[in-house]
Amino acid sequence: MSQRLSKSRVLPARSIRGEIRIPGDKSLSHRAGFLGALSTQGIEVTNFSPGADCASTLACLEQLGCDVAREGDRVKVSRGRGIRETEGTLDAGNSGTTARLMCGLLAGIPGAFSVISGDESLRRRPMSRVVDPLRTLGARIDGRDGGRCLPLSIRGTRLCGGNYLLPVPSAQIKTALLLAGLSAQGSVTVTEPVPTRDHTEIMLEYLGVPIRREGSSITVYPFEDLPGGSWRIPGDFSSAAFWIVAAALLPDSDLILRDVGLNPTRTGMLDILRRMGLNVQIGSPSLSGGEKMGDLRVKGTGLAAVSIDAENVPALVDELPVLAVAATRAEGVTEIRGAGELRVKECDRISSMTEGLRALGADLDEHDDGWTIRGGRKLHGGSVSSYGDHRIAMALAIAGLAADGPVEIDDAACVSISYPGFFDQLAAVVQRGESPG
Repeated sequence: MSQRLSKSRVLPARSIRGEIRIPGDKSLSHRAGFLGALSTQGIEVTNFSPGADCASTLACLEQLGCDVAREGDRVKVSRGRGIRETEGTLDAGNSGTTARLMCGLLAGIPGAFSVISGDESLRRRPMSRVVDPLRTLGARIDGRDGGRCLPLSIRGTRLCGGNYLLPVPSAQIKTALLLAGLSAQGSVTVTEPVPTRDHTEIMLEYLGVPIRREGSSITVYPFEDLPGGSWRIPGDFSSAAFWIVAAALLPDSDLILRDVGLNPTRTGMLDILRRMGLNVQIGSPSLSGGEKMGDLRVKGTGLAAVSIDAENVPALVDELPVLAVAATRAEGVTEIRGAGELRVKECDRISSMTEGLRALGADLDEHDDGWTIRGGRKLHGGSVSSYGDHRIAMALAIAGLAADGPVEIDDAACVSISYPGFFDQLAAVVQRGESPG
């Protein structure tokens, strides 16, 4: 049986107990690689994400001529001989971050020609959202359907500076424009309608690269050779989210998550779950690479329904699938709206979660931009599909812990995209016993 067709069987759990160290943050790992590609000294980090998405970024950077060294979770990326034209296609795999940030990196390298593609899922995802703003800076990008989809061809050129107002909240687009601005002839200012994750800005400031933040606008200036640096990447909050919900759903749970990233632009789910009644404590606060991190201790608790709207979504968009699982067990009716972005992720996450949760007995309505979920019902066992989406697979696995029978997840191997050790860690902390009530 191929890895892509593998299944995983999740059994009901009484509680989860113990300690988990979360793999390195995926967003930070991507960005460390891309900024390292612009530095002669290079950037070295530990706790680099073990997922396939970040491996795609490293493979593309190495193909472009950067020096990439990896030993365990330690990675160093530097400019090497300098980014050059490649003969073969750059394969972003399943990683939208790799593809979109690569556009920003390559657009401002004069003379270099590259073609970026990816797997079947990535080739369906929208790329015009990054191509169009880069074109306003003078980028020469073309591709399928006029540059709306991969493959994309990029002929690097000397970009002009400029100002761009993001039409939708997107840290990927913002970062692509900031990367392009570092190689442009003038400053580039990006204004966002709603604050999004600010990892790129924090990393640039930590390295000593001059940027300006004014209100909702971020400005970068041409910078020929970025300073080097080294630090430890905090644990990925989006990965921690699955464990937080699992511990919250199962009575008698007591779980500690070590060194989790606590950037305020990423922890919106904690605020929502606290409103729902989550019992969580934060300890050992510290900084690493300019990023906040700390330990989370989560105990089992009853949850109540909540309403989530478009203003909340940017700070928890990746966590919404597992938050929907929490809502199925919360007392009352939970409304999650303003999340239409979920339709254009690795799969249609709104539709996939609706199908999966209904198969397990949940009572919910699907909307164009979210769900209405009537909670408090017992989940039961069944067969569900991840649709090749790592976050769907892990969210449905957490639902399986709270079900009254086994849940079989089709194509569960896709968790390797972000969290290869997920099911092993699950087995290590689960306490078996009577099925949840």
